[in-house]
Amino acid sequence: MNYKGRLILSACVVLTAALMVVSCVSPAKKALSTGNEYFGQGQYDEAIVEYTKAIELEPQLAMAYNNRGLAYHRKGELDESITDFDKAIELDPQRAEVYYNRGNVYFDRGQFQSAVANYDKAIVLDSKFVMAYNNRGQSYAGQYRFDRAIADYDKAIDLDPKLAVAYDNRGLMYLNKGEFDKAIADCTRAIELDPELAKAYFNRAYAYHRKGGEVDKAKSDLEKCIEISTDPNLTKAAKDLLVRL
Repeated sequence: MNYKGRLILSACVVLTAALMVVSCVSPAKKALSTGNEYFGQGQYDEAIVEYTKAIELEPQLAMAYNNRGLAYHRKGELDESITDFDKAIELDPQRAEVYYNRGNVYFDRGQFQSAVANYDKAIVLDSKFVMAYNNRGQSYAGQYRFDRAIADYDKAIDLDPKLAVAYDNRGLMYLNKGEFDKAIADCTRAIELDPELAKAYFNRAYAYHRKGGEVDKAKSDLEKCIEISTDPNLTKAAKDLLVRL
């Protein structure tokens, strides 16, 4: 694998679930609420049962389709997830979060253009949807459109200056463009905001390596990445790079 491909894969992708909740109670909404409780506990099969019950009781309940689509996504059942988001949008086409959720599934499928189209729609409906900008940036990054990605990370940071992953993602784009000082500065800011963001240590280490003359700093970052990473692929990449330094 070339390093450009590896670095793209090591970007921070935040697939935050836009779960819909309700306050009033009907039998369908009670099932929806129970499904949300299961979802929050990571019990996705049980959540799907409850969301399906809600749909059977109230077939026009768009949020039940949205939330079931999220549960399918978490289970890796992407086709089922897309189908539910399609239905949620058919029933209620003005919900920005449903387009965002569907965009995340297309991103996971590597269908970056479709992902961008869905994030575009989410942003049209909600111009301050921070994670839609961040994840659209990720989709542009997946197409190696680094300047477009940077513009989206700029917007995400403007809306949420404490969003660590947006700094790390932007730093990775600068790294791919060979702008190593900017990459190091962004990864450093990401680490300041979230000291447990393992990918930021990896990306900064690689920037130090590419810049040259910063071997000790690169090694320190890689060791920290290995220490805190919960991603086996990232851990392996860090170990492989550490051996070569």
